[in-house]
Amino acid sequence: MTTSHTPVLTQDELKTLVGQAALQYVTPGTIVGVGTGSTVNKFIDALATIKDQIKGAVSSSEASTQRLKALGIEVFDSNTVPELAVYIDGADEIDGQGHMVKGGGAALTREKIVAAQSRKFVCIVDESKLVAALGKFPLPVEIIPMAAQRITAQFAAMGGTARLRMKGDAPLVTDNGQHILDVTGLSITDPLAFESQINQWPGVVTVGVFAHQKAHVCLMGTATGVKTIEY
Repeated sequence: MTTSHTPVLTQDELKTLVGQAALQYVTPGTIVGVGTGSTVNKFIDALATIKDQIKGAVSSSEASTQRLKALGIEVFDSNTVPELAVYIDGADEIDGQGHMVKGGGAALTREKIVAAQSRKFVCIVDESKLVAALGKFPLPVEIIPMAAQRITAQFAAMGGTARLRMKGDAPLVTDNGQHILDVTGLSITDPLAFESQINQWPGVVTVGVFAHQKAHVCLMGTATGVKTIEY
């Protein structure tokens, strides 16, 4: 006698599931806001299957732009699109209120710009990204390079350790020509206040806490399938 076991989905398979599930939030005839990262790449692949039904996309990174164009999806400059109905992106962490940490892929500033011009933010993640409080994942902060030393000291005063993100032997340079500090040792219990505070520091371009531009919906890949959470 054989017993049947439900196969456990890999993280990659969960990403594919939530990428496909996000298509339900795409309205035919519209321009779609598209984020950055491995989970979003699954959504871009799914979006290509309905590319004839949409006008195109506004992209949050050069990497996503290249992938969209390679699949035959037109990419619009964000300045030519007054408003987007939906923005679909992943997250490095998401809490129970829909606040997120983003920027592991170094595109946080453009992601926040596209999120701000979208009526609805749909976050696509696997369940490993769900946290009780933000801060376990190193917090990305895009900075103007000349401010690195002082911003590092300001985080140290809060109990955080900031390290310059490297690419090989040199600092990583973002699509905007800036650098990124990754900050560990913080527990972000009030994401709205924290985001507002850090954004005021001179030299900070964007902090990777998305609380003012939080998710409205989270499609979470779990062992039992895609769970939809609304905030």
